[in-house]
Amino acid sequence: MVKQAVQRMAEMPAPAVDRDWWRGAVIYQVYPRSYQDTDGDGIGDLKGITSRLGYIASLGVDAIWISPFFKSPMKDFGYDVSDYCDVDPMFGTLADFDALVAEAHRLGLKVMIDEVLSHTADIHPWFVESRSSRSNAKADWYVWADARPDGTPPNNWLSIFGGSAWQWDTRRQQYYLHNFLAEQPDLNFHNAEVQDALLEATRFWLERGVDGFRLDTINFYFHSQGLENNPALPPEERNDQTAPSVNPYNYQDHIYDKSRPENLGFLERFRALLDEYPAAAAVGEVGDSQRGLEVVAAYTAAGKRVHMCYSFDFLAPEKISAAKVRAVLEAFGRVASDGWSCWAFSNHDVVRHASRWAAGEADPVSYLKVVSALLFSLRGSVCIYQGEELGLSEANLAFEDLQDPYGIRFWPEFKGRDGCRTPMVWDAAAANGGFSKTRPWLPVPGEHLSRAVNVQESDEASLLQHYRRFLAFRRAHPALARGEIEFMPSDGDTVVFARREGNERIVCAFNLSGRPTEVDLGAGRALQPLPGHGFSSQSGTTGKLRLGGYGAWFGRVA
Repeated sequence: MVKQAVQRMAEMPAPAVDRDWWRGAVIYQVYPRSYQDTDGDGIGDLKGITSRLGYIASLGVDAIWISPFFKSPMKDFGYDVSDYCDVDPMFGTLADFDALVAEAHRLGLKVMIDEVLSHTADIHPWFVESRSSRSNAKADWYVWADARPDGTPPNNWLSIFGGSAWQWDTRRQQYYLHNFLAEQPDLNFHNAEVQDALLEATRFWLERGVDGFRLDTINFYFHSQGLENNPALPPEERNDQTAPSVNPYNYQDHIYDKSRPENLGFLERFRALLDEYPAAAAVGEVGDSQRGLEVVAAYTAAGKRVHMCYSFDFLAPEKISAAKVRAVLEAFGRVASDGWSCWAFSNHDVVRHASRWAAGEADPVSYLKVVSALLFSLRGSVCIYQGEELGLSEANLAFEDLQDPYGIRFWPEFKGRDGCRTPMVWDAAAANGGFSKTRPWLPVPGEHLSRAVNVQESDEASLLQHYRRFLAFRRAHPALARGEIEFMPSDGDTVVFARREGNERIVCAFNLSGRPTEVDLGAGRALQPLPGHGFSSQSGTTGKLRLGGYGAWFGRVA
């Protein structure tokens, strides 16, 4: 099936340039360390991704997002960049990247890469120079501040990875800011030269043919130059959308160390650069537990900043529900009527939703089918994370297997991010699930093997085949990708809305519970179901729709 789909895509004529390709796109996230190893070192690489692009194309997605592969000391596995314009040797070479882009484009896939602009590695030449004195050419490229009279840090700002966000430097006899690891010093975006250098790095990849960027921690770029203390949050207002509940980071209202209004000007410069190219786009990651939707609205407003953003509304531990879906989408519609969101249920930083949500369901696979159909039907673009299409669960790793400094710091109450980063499983019978011929950097969980790609390829009822089938259905109905959304009355665990694009109006109904239910779409109205999505349901001319447990319905209501 993969080979046939690849052949069909390769034979399709080149489409006209669509500057709005990102609007309603489905983006497949690849975590390169864990996708496919080709050189036998137990770590995935760019050649491995290229070798699997046919599989990705066969899913029916529009683009891939590749997590960082730049040169890095790997203290945070690539999110600590030491050279923005080169590939780390563990992943390959620039030539390997160029080959990846060429093959992706041949298959009709856009390529987005993960830009980490808010901070660098502490071995980056910029920081090495900056810390060498208070008077060098890059002295102000990072956020430096004097100690308070008693020697303590300049203020109460906290790091997401635990402890103070300030690290003492013995060379300059000052503190520097790090919102994450101490080895990840924050760049000073108030310095125009810093902005210029980062935009030049962005241009480097645009010239190599990338189609867009995922912007890591986009709301962390600027800090308040006054270095005011963040106020405390009352206990009842704390939540764990941005950091785990055991982390005191959640005790503050982060109004001075991130989500600053000055960021809007830089995002407009960034957008102006992207607009120089035929169809480049960007999606920003917004980590703000108090003002996430408002920040997304500001960052995507008026078509002059980033194209789309995603917040943590559906990445948080709280289980998805009919009420939450409606509340989040309607709130976004109110605060960002001219903006665009990108929704995700899993990524490389959070517990996989197959464990977060599906583990307690009577039929976890059927549950994952209906929530994925819901995700693909929401107004906005979509990110799916490698292995999500297989229903991979969060791996339960032993402490000695952990690699993530975040998990090591907060173990055992928080086990870090390694559990969602274990290798992709391709072949149930092959060593390490077909990921590598040698011991992988993280172990392959035994329970993942039964969900390997080769097992699900031959099963039309599998979750993998459901993803392919539903994405084909979505592609056939533009209203599901780009249309307006209007919620309709529903009860309990059902979500009902209509999507409208031009003359097409599709009613979508989802039962998130395992119990059969009825949905009243209007007395006497004729229900005309649409085929091709894989869900079975009964409907008649009475306007009443009968949905089985974990069922869904798509059609027209006359």
